[in-house]
Amino acid sequence: MSISVCRSVFFVIACLAASSVRAAVNFEKDLLPVLTKKCIDCHKAPYEENGKKKEPKVGLRLDASWAIVKGSENGPILTPGAPDKSGLYEVVMLPKDDDGHMPPKGDDLTSEEIKLLKTWIEEGADFGGWLGSAQGMPAGAATEMAKPHKPREHELFFTALEKEVKPLSDDLLAKAKAAGAQVAPVKVESPLLRVDFLTGVSKCDDEKVAALLPLKENIVQLDLGRTILTDAALKTLGQLPRLISLDLRQTKITDAGLESLSGLKKLRTLNLYGTEITDAGLKHLAKIKSLKNVYLWQSKATKAGVKQLAAAVPGLKASVE
Repeated sequence: MSISVCRSVFFVIACLAASSVRAAVNFEKDLLPVLTKKCIDCHKAPYEENGKKKEPKVGLRLDASWAIVKGSENGPILTPGAPDKSGLYEVVMLPKDDDGHMPPKGDDLTSEEIKLLKTWIEEGADFGGWLGSAQGMPAGAATEMAKPHKPREHELFFTALEKEVKPLSDDLLAKAKAAGAQVAPVKVESPLLRVDFLTGVSKCDDEKVAALLPLKENIVQLDLGRTILTDAALKTLGQLPRLISLDLRQTKITDAGLESLSGLKKLRTLNLYGTEITDAGLKHLAKIKSLKNVYLWQSKATKAGVKQLAAAVPGLKASVE
């Protein structure tokens, strides 16, 4: 395995080691067997073979929780909660003939194994008390691994958001999917949903967006980029009380339509890239004090308008460039 691939391996496995939210996947039961079968042979404690000492490649060991946290000779690499920034997730998805594909030999991870790994990365992971090999373990490592997890800000936010939200029936979900929506939980066993129409953007109109209303209490992430919706659909979106992320890039919405979103109290991220939104529309957004990021590249908004919006919403990041 190349050094670059090993770095990628550690990057994600360290993500798994970082810290815990509610564990939907049991590391020792579900993920450790995968690592043992497909990774650990090259990444375990030093041993002798035919009279020669074998060291773990790139100094990376995956046979112990403390060793995973410690990292490789290249140092720790960790971005908890971000599969798109996690090397192992990237390399297991590469084509088999790509030099960076992981593992380079033997059986690939199955689609289910990749899904489990992604879940761990998204949630941050807990070893559940598993330490693994004690060979070479530094003093105090076991104590350090046993320290209780301190929830991160986004974990607390989602936990609060889930309160009093009930899972939807299969019937309601089926009706939304029949309208062309792709619906999935934001994490395993969560009643909160992410929704998009990426497989049918040219057919997603105001009527299909209205079909999401029975799911309104559960939708937190919604991607409607490049769809053919109009301002009428924004009246539907204004009824989603837990919506935190909304993508309206390259749609035909107008400044007037944005007024329908002004009552969203949880909205944090809004993508208006490639729209006709002007500074007049930004005045409606100034009422949404929860906003953290607004993307306005290739819109009609100006730097002056963005400056006024940022002044009205403390902590907001917005740019037209």
